[in-house]
Amino acid sequence: MSRTVSSWILSSARSSIILQGKGRWYSICIPNRNKTKWKLVFSKTRPSPAGSCSLDRTFSFPKAFRHTSTEEEHFSFQLSPAQINDILRAGELCHRTLHLNGKNANSVLRFESNQLASNSPIEDRRSAATCLQTAGMMFGVFDGHAGAACAQAVSERLLHYIAVSLMPRQSLEEIELAVEAMKPVRPILQWHRHPSDVEYREITSQYFENLRVYWQHLLDLDTEPGFSLEEAMICAFKRLDSDISLEVQAPQENELMRNIALQVAFSGATACVAHIDGVHLHVANTGDCRAVLGVREEDGTWSTLPLTRDHNAYDEFEIRRLKREHPRSEEKTLFVNDRLLGILMPSRAFGDVQLKWSKELQHSILENSCDVEALNIYQYVPPNYHTPPYLTAEPEVTYHKLRSKDKFLVIASDGLWEMLSNEKVVKLVAGHLTELNMQKPPLTFKKPINLGYMHNLLLQRKSKGLASLDQNTATHLIRHAIGSNEYGEVDPEKLAAMLTLPEDLARMYRDDITVTVVHFNSETIEDYYRSH
Repeated sequence: MSRTVSSWILSSARSSIILQGKGRWYSICIPNRNKTKWKLVFSKTRPSPAGSCSLDRTFSFPKAFRHTSTEEEHFSFQLSPAQINDILRAGELCHRTLHLNGKNANSVLRFESNQLASNSPIEDRRSAATCLQTAGMMFGVFDGHAGAACAQAVSERLLHYIAVSLMPRQSLEEIELAVEAMKPVRPILQWHRHPSDVEYREITSQYFENLRVYWQHLLDLDTEPGFSLEEAMICAFKRLDSDISLEVQAPQENELMRNIALQVAFSGATACVAHIDGVHLHVANTGDCRAVLGVREEDGTWSTLPLTRDHNAYDEFEIRRLKREHPRSEEKTLFVNDRLLGILMPSRAFGDVQLKWSKELQHSILENSCDVEALNIYQYVPPNYHTPPYLTAEPEVTYHKLRSKDKFLVIASDGLWEMLSNEKVVKLVAGHLTELNMQKPPLTFKKPINLGYMHNLLLQRKSKGLASLDQNTATHLIRHAIGSNEYGEVDPEKLAAMLTLPEDLARMYRDDITVTVVHFNSETIEDYYRSH
């Protein structure tokens, strides 16, 4: 980015008032009238005001690199390459699956993930877990709006709801008996988390109790075998959204739990979750996160296989669905300015009870609550609000049987897809993998092997330029999403400018970005087809 462009960004921000066009909730209706209280409630520091809670518990890049306002006198877009890498790599997460008997029996070879904040605090969340009482691994990306509360809750809870939905009756009975006898419960999931991915510890017990009510409901159904995977994912999504709605209506033990329930229900989140068991891939999507498969064809070229549809005003299926669910008299008011009721970009989401509850219920809940403005919750009923609910958390589930030519799956929030097309993302991942393999010299060992010899080999590899590449594929995508020029090359000056944009300006140019790349084990997939 030239200095002229950098200066234009800054001067335009200082001299203009621009609506944040990518903002999700109330972006064209209600300004943030209580920014001071919002920062107080979500401060990392202690002590917090009585009854408040802290949601700012995911990473954000070092404040020393980022300006807080365009009004600062000494404003600079300059960052060193090392500082750029520190910022981009702060949220990196990588996990390689275990080998069994010297062989990887899992179709997932490894996964890599990363996040980059635009909002402060970041409103995106991510999850990854291995199922311990059923088969498979799960990966989720959650894009929050009107705060991070709903995305935080869904990222903690949804994978558990899916896992419970898949468990056989006997396993559910064993868990219930253990809880009744106050004995330890066998874990359902093994989480793969970044050190900054922290739970809502203040309300974990209530979340567990509501999960227990759900598995008790499944036991009452008295059906064996249980759900198919598609049915389990749909049921889990809908049940969790129902619980989010009911929790805020129920009496709470204390003000802190009441406030968390309010923030979760009155904010919102879209979600995309992949479940991978051998060659069986299911993707459940609610909203406008996206999952895309990278396929290497026999001739060596790469193709793209989208596994989700964006649920918004640009999707004809969504428009027709909503028209079927509401009277003809509302056809012209369902979408206004390409937003649901003129307010929300996605047409499916968790939370957002303002678009699901009746006016009377909203009024009753908020009237009986404490200072809701301190929680950044505003009572607002949009025009033409006649036949709620207008919003659903029910996902679309896509099934795909993995082939040896399916090499990787990219799941990401819309912050990535606003910057890069499906095809560009697959091309970047494929090119990055090729470049890493080309620059990784084989480690040929000469006996005897000692630490000094190994150290020299690693130094040789580093000197060939491997260290200059992002080892994490998700980081590589984020770097290109915000730093690419018109030729598709990363412009260091543009990258620095996009990373140092102040908090009051960054949201105009980019959204929070969360990316998870799942790499498949082609040998395991081929073994499956040879044995079937």
